[in-house]
Amino acid sequence: MRKHIILACTECGDRNYSTMKNKRNTPERLERKKYSPRLRKVTLHREVK
Repeated sequence: MRKHIILACTECGDRNYSTMKNKRNTPERLERKKYSPRLRKVTLHREVK
């Protein structure tokens, strides 16, 4: 049930991170605060399809 997902920055749109998640436990889109190298600050990153 674990799937590879990609996290994209909500401000600049860059796809900076990839991770895994369990689709059974978290069916909604994942949101994390991560560092954006282009903006040089921590921003919200959201799962893309």
